[in-house]
Amino acid sequence: MPFTKFSNLDFDQIKESIKDYLRANSTFTDFDFEGSNFSVLIDTLAYNTYITAFNSNMVVNESFLDSATLRENVVSLARNIGYVPRSRTAAKASVSFNVQTTTTSPTLTLQAGLVCIGSANDTSYVFSVPENVTTTVKDGVATFGTATDPLSVYQGTFLSKQFVVDGSLDQRFLLDNSFIDSSTIVVYVKGLSDTGLGREYSRIDNILNVKSTSETYLIQEVQDEKYELLFGDGIFGKKLEDGTIITATYIITDGKEGNGPSTFSFSGSLRGSSDEIVVPTTTPTITTVSAASNGGDIESVDSIKYFAPRLYSAQYRAVTGRDYETIIQSIYPNTESVSVVGGEELDPPQFGTVFITIKPKNGEFVSDFDKQQILSNLKNYSLTGINQKILELKLLYVEMDSFVYYNSAKVTNVADLKTNIVSGLETYADSKDINKFGGRFKYSKVLSVIDNIDSAITSNITKIKIRRNLKALTNQLAQYELCYGNKFHVNPAGGNIKSTGFTISGESSTVYFTDTPNITQGGVDITNSTAAANVFTSRTTGAGVAVKTGVLSIIKIDAGGQRSIVARDVGTVDYEKGEIIIGTINITSTVKPNNIIEIQAFPESNDIIGLKDLYLNFDISNSSINMVKDTITSGEQISGVGFKVTSSYTNGELTRG
Repeated sequence: MPFTKFSNLDFDQIKESIKDYLRANSTFTDFDFEGSNFSVLIDTLAYNTYITAFNSNMVVNESFLDSATLRENVVSLARNIGYVPRSRTAAKASVSFNVQTTTTSPTLTLQAGLVCIGSANDTSYVFSVPENVTTTVKDGVATFGTATDPLSVYQGTFLSKQFVVDGSLDQRFLLDNSFIDSSTIVVYVKGLSDTGLGREYSRIDNILNVKSTSETYLIQEVQDEKYELLFGDGIFGKKLEDGTIITATYIITDGKEGNGPSTFSFSGSLRGSSDEIVVPTTTPTITTVSAASNGGDIESVDSIKYFAPRLYSAQYRAVTGRDYETIIQSIYPNTESVSVVGGEELDPPQFGTVFITIKPKNGEFVSDFDKQQILSNLKNYSLTGINQKILELKLLYVEMDSFVYYNSAKVTNVADLKTNIVSGLETYADSKDINKFGGRFKYSKVLSVIDNIDSAITSNITKIKIRRNLKALTNQLAQYELCYGNKFHVNPAGGNIKSTGFTISGESSTVYFTDTPNITQGGVDITNSTAAANVFTSRTTGAGVAVKTGVLSIIKIDAGGQRSIVARDVGTVDYEKGEIIIGTINITSTVKPNNIIEIQAFPESNDIIGLKDLYLNFDISNSSINMVKDTITSGEQISGVGFKVTSSYTNGELTRG
């Protein structure tokens, strides 16, 4: 009786299948007796089959990009479709310094390699340059970098590797070090008639427009996160001759751990025009233009699985939004998330323009230099007639006020319980649900996170708020627009919008933004009528009553808590679209640093979406966690008398923080 079907390959199932087979053959007995020798043979067969099935399953899984788990296999499968994973990225700092010297050399060259030592958090980091930097000497002073044109130094150690081409061998050109920043790789090829290091070859990422004489090379990741250099075959790229010497220089780096150093001490090597060693008369003092930043780790396995097929489908052409997302990740490794919006989707439309917003891995803004580099590189992929524009990042903050009820009989330290709740929320805040454009804050998941932290937690009542930061242009007339991308909750009594304090021209007191809804009935404005007063009193809208827009006003609050209107109708609030428009106003100062005014709104839905160019940020630091003793569950008040009830209603507070 042959086996015809396997629905399960677990050990017990395999063993039972063997016994079923033997039952159909009367020649054998005792196979059902666990103490028999035959039972041991059955166990052996089942184990062998189970192990073989497991290994076969693992081998098959590692043969497909979606199911592979080993990095070496994932990289190999991605390589088949022309994808090179991003390497580690060295943190880059911008510096400048002057070298005092008595040399008669007209030029001074800073040698490739170690330049300075950076310090941060009681830790020292090596910073290098991947190529020689030459400057002129004037009046005994050589200047390397300026405030407007600084010298870029990379965190890491500079290394060099040489190969001699031997066509008789199956030769591979492997760089022996892990942790290489591939963007710092520089390759020189010295032919039989060349001098010095030879000619510098250009790195390419595809074979488009590559001729048989093109002096180019490619790289690919191999085992243990190392890299291999690939040269032409005489058809695509120039073929190397026997005896040719290849010199590859590169920097190995600590990646994101190298971010932060802002103080540097000089440790470089200098040479004159005749290659003589030059010693400065005094140790150069390094001026930091920008601290080390943008260091990153090697691309993760999950990221490779996501982007490899998308870059392949893009075929090095930026047409769809998904194409831009993938290509920008490739040309700017510090990208955490990208939003791409076609101009035709805007109101009013702006045809022929693609608007790009980038959230970097470190920080909140892309530097002007990096923007220019990204736009320049995108020209190699984009279609003629399509313009790209990189917008400033817009952050939509989600905050919460949570009242967490706990059973005091199960809690020894309330502070520790609160710390665990904050830790759990921070873990959710770091999840992929939120940290991206188009991310979604899921209210039910947050409630579950809180409830599941500890069995002592009996329930929680959590209110959600959303916030945008307005960057004020102080001491000048300006207009502002803030889009939240989520419908606002309407409190007919007002107070849906609140802000931190600021001052305006002509008013010495600290003032705040607040709103007053426009109430209509049957399309007629009844804001100042008796019917509207009834709505204000009941805080609910009746039949035929609608609140879609509101008026933004500026108020001040005296020491006794009494408020007075400073300026009425300084802007509008669109509750349906989730937009605030502020008319012409002269803001002179802000309570918050960096000219920031935090403007908060209560959303209609507790599920918040980062729409289009809004990057969602779950702000735990500005959220409130209030621990409340559950006296009923603990048994202190069985009847429930005196139980502290927290309102789920979002009240109309006037000011924020």
